[in-house]
Formats: sequence, structure tokens, C-alpha cells
Amino acid sequence: MAGSNLSAAPRASASSRSHPKAKPGYGKRSVPDQRSPCEGDFALLPERERHIAGYVDALTEGAAMDIKSLARSQPLYGQMAVGSALRALGVAGHLRHVRCLSGEGGQVRWVTRTFWSRVARDNEWWDAFLTAEERRSTPQEVAAPLPPWVPDGPAASEASASVPAQPPVTTVPQQRTAEPEPEPQPGLKATVDRPSPAFLVLARLGRTDSRLALSASDCAALEQAAAEWFARGVDADYLTHALTAGLPASVDSPFGFVRRRLRDKVPPRLPAAAPAAQGTPARRLMVECTECGVPGRLEAFRDGLCRPCRQLDPA
Repeated sequence: MAGSNLSAAPRASASSRSHPKAKPGYGKRSVPDQRSPCEGDFALLPERERHIAGYVDALTEGAAMDIKSLARSQPLYGQMAVGSALRALGVAGHLRHVRCLSGEGGQVRWVTRTFWSRVARDNEWWDAFLTAEERRSTPQEVAAPLPPWVPDGPAASEASASVPAQPPVTTVPQQRTAEPEPEPQPGLKATVDRPSPAFLVLARLGRTDSRLALSASDCAALEQAAAEWFARGVDADYLTHALTAGLPASVDSPFGFVRRRLRDKVPPRLPAAAPAAQGTPARRLMVECTECGVPGRLEAFRDGLCRPCRQLDPA
């Protein structure tokens, strides 16, 4: 009997009260490819977080996600409780606060959005999704201004540092075409196929971290799985980071470890990014800390928190 009480999330509460819509461009954004809601959603969360999660999940797209609006629209919890619940939901992997440039040409402005996932996602999934989201929303002709609320200087924290340049898309080095072809041995084919970008990433893993050294046959066997990441808009730098981040002290089977990560951490399928223009485009998306609200680059955040907030509460 107790288990049935935990499994139900109060979805009807979001529609039973009048919840305000956010300004155009702001508010709730549901991630793609979500499964249908069911009774067991959020059953493993504590009671307060389960209630807030059920309420947010039932909100329509573009609904206001600020703490005041959420606290005013439901009667059980005040602003402090709602803020703590949102932080816990970010750590659990259900949401990320981001600041995006919205608009075209010279008519652009920074807006705050909350991406929401009914299913809890890990950091690798969120990193891949937000990276692809930034590329998808970046028209190359826009020169994005720096937001006035980003601090700079040596005293700024890692999360609130000046916006760095976006790393260029990695391609197959062109200088390889200038290298002389080795003389084929008698009886062997003279034509040698050029390695694909996916194969090159796998072949270089051992140089990035010796624990993931793969043989040529291992790279060939995993090439198709790695190519699926490229088909979903992920570049070589990000794929390398996703495969090498957070490695255990020792990896007994590099082939099995990489195959598992390629399968389990594959990013969501999104529209392909437009071809990169000459020069370095400015960032159009920055993650916002769920605790203190400071914006920063994607790499500076973990579980939706900036480094100072993670150090304040390691749990």
C-alpha cells in the first residue's frame, strides 16, 4: 500500500491552477524523444521533489519556470522549498537552466530557458544535447554580443569566466594527402582507403589515455557505432571527451568499455548543424547554475551546478 502512494505524481495540480506563461522565448522546453507519462514517474524522488516534478511535467511548453511563479501557482511549498526542489531535480538529471541568444540578424537578446526531461539523464547526455542545441540555434551571420552579466577578470570563477571561443570542428587533416604513398608490395592492392573521422577518433584514444588503447581490428569493429555519433551532430572533440571522461583507475577491456559507452551515451538525434563559417563564432548558449544562477560555459558545470556550488555541498 505504501508503494502505491509513492508512485503517483500529482500531474493534475499543474492544470488545476492558472499557471502563467513566460515571456516569448523564455520558460519551459521539453527535450525531444520523451516517452509518455506513467504512474511510476518520479517515484524514487523524495516527496517534495516528486510533487514539484509532477507539477512541472504537466506544465505546457513556454510556461514560466521561475521560483516565484512556481511557488505562487501551487499551495504546498513556498519559494525556498521550490528553489531547493529545483536544485535537487537538476542534480537528479531532470532539468537544466540555460541562457540562449534568441533572434536573427541584429535583433538578438538573451533569454533564460529551462530544459525539462521526464526521464533522469546523466551529465554526458545533457552535455551532448546542449552542444547540439547550441549548434542548431546558431546562424553563422550573427555576431553575438557578450551578455552584461558575465563577470570577467582573474577573480571570476570558472563557471562565470568570459565566454571562450567555440572549438573548431575537427576534420581529417588535409596534410595526409601530401604524404607520399608507400610502394605496394608485390601481390598486394595498391589502393589504400582513407580512414573515416570515426575511425581516427577511436585510433587516437590510446594516445589521449593509454587505458583506452585499441587495436586496428577493434577500431574497425567499433567504427560504425562511433559514426552514429557524428551523424547526430557530435564532433570529434566531443566524442573523444565523452569516451575518456571519468575513467576508472584501470580498464580491463578497452574494447568492451568503449563499445559500452558508444552504445549507452549516444546523444539524441537532432537536426544537423549548418556548415561552419570562416572565423570563430561566438557562443549563443550558456548553462546557468541551478543553485546560484551564474552562467558559464558548458564544461564548467556538473549536475547543473557550477564548481563553487559543488564545493559548498559535495553531497
